[in-house]
Amino acid sequence: MKKKAIVCVDDESIILDSLGEQIKNIFGDEYLYEAAENAEEGLEVIEELTEEEVDVLVIVSDWLMPGKKGDEFLIEVHKKFPKIVKVMLTGQADEAAINNAIKNAELHAYISKPWSAEDLEKVIKTGLSKIENQE
Repeated sequence: MKKKAIVCVDDESIILDSLGEQIKNIFGDEYLYEAAENAEEGLEVIEELTEEEVDVLVIVSDWLMPGKKGDEFLIEVHKKFPKIVKVMLTGQADEAAINNAIKNAELHAYISKPWSAEDLEKVIKTGLSKIENQE
């Protein structure tokens, strides 16, 4: 059976640690959890996992990061990996960026910081069920 992964991208390591902990509390060992601190690293992680035949199912990305903003990053991911469910987690995205990601990256959901574990769980689970319905 193919391994499956959830990838989180945020320039703050404390956020990545918190997300990782919450995802592991929700899903246990059902999914691999990978983290990246910027868009470029995030894309590398997705490409490496894909080469290792790991299915990346969900990506949770911050919006305001050095280098490339989250909406631009998610659009790039969508072009290369259209089946990945894309979630933006941020306290600072403007409406235009969210609409850009919805229109051009099929953004599944937007979660505001600070977020609740319940919101994170609900968004990831609805994203995963969306994938199951496509198969």
